Amino acid sequence: MTTSGREPGSPQPNVRVTTNRVRSEGDDLYFEVRGHGPAFLLIPGAGGDADLYAAVADLLSDEFKVITYDRRANARSTSNSPQNFEISQQSRDAVAVIHAAGEQAAFIFGSSSGAVIALDAARTQPHAVRAAIAHEPPCARVSPNAAKWQRFFANVYRTAYHFGPSLAGLRFIFGIQVPVRKLVKGHAQAARYARGHREFRQHESRISSLDANSVLMKLELLPVTNYLPDVQMVHRNGVTVIMAVGKWTQERKTWLAEVSLILAERLGCELVTFPGHHGSYTDMPHEWAATLRRVLRKAGGTEQTGQLTK
Repeated sequence: MTTSGREPGSPQPNVRVTTNRVRSEGDDLYFEVRGHGPAFLLIPGAGGDADLYAAVADLLSDEFKVITYDRRANARSTSNSPQNFEISQQSRDAVAVIHAAGEQAAFIFGSSSGAVIALDAARTQPHAVRAAIAHEPPCARVSPNAAKWQRFFANVYRTAYHFGPSLAGLRFIFGIQVPVRKLVKGHAQAARYARGHREFRQHESRISSLDANSVLMKLELLPVTNYLPDVQMVHRNGVTVIMAVGKWTQERKTWLAEVSLILAERLGCELVTFPGHHGSYTDMPHEWAATLRRVLRKAGGTEQTGQLTK
């Protein structure tokens, strides 16, 4: 276990981060905890790296106990062979992290594939989910053009096996209707933030980005994009779900915007517009933290005071 402070100039210079690991179904999951208050878990999307949420987590740690983690087969978590990707296992991993952080339940946020995991947690792990916020889940089967998108992802998958995961990754990122340059710039900004404010990380062992991309293209891609949320089960479980979509995505009426809107209608829940694009928690952390703070307070039912209750 390691604890570190922040250098001057970070969004929350007095934030202390505690790092630890939890064993879950054969793998060791790296996680971080910062702040005190209602527990709030952030589930990363493609690449599974908690660093992408570091700035947002720092900003929210003045009011919440923020938990971030690296998903199995990514970053500082382990990847044991044979590695099979199951959405339900990812949901169990999320709950394992919540419990290892000393909590029985938490508010959960996920973006992209992380949003799919958040929706599945609302289905399979309702005891551990106080509310789930799902930002732009790539659920191709929900799209009005489902056959088109399922063919696209199947072709990306085949590319990974015939020509390698790097080429498949390029085909993927340039085909899913996201602002590629902004995403790349945002990821670089998040990496600089993590390096600049997390000096103790430089000695930590990490899975290579090439290996992580191989897992994404060959193992994660199809289970995530073929996932169909079980709306009836979520309703029966009584879990509050909030759908979220980026302003960039919404204005361009991309397929991710359509999916988010359709799921909000099916779930009978609110659709919240977040600043920026598919990954703007990296390049607009202050605006994102402010939106998440508002949504979390409202989800807890005490928007005026900001004190969330079960």
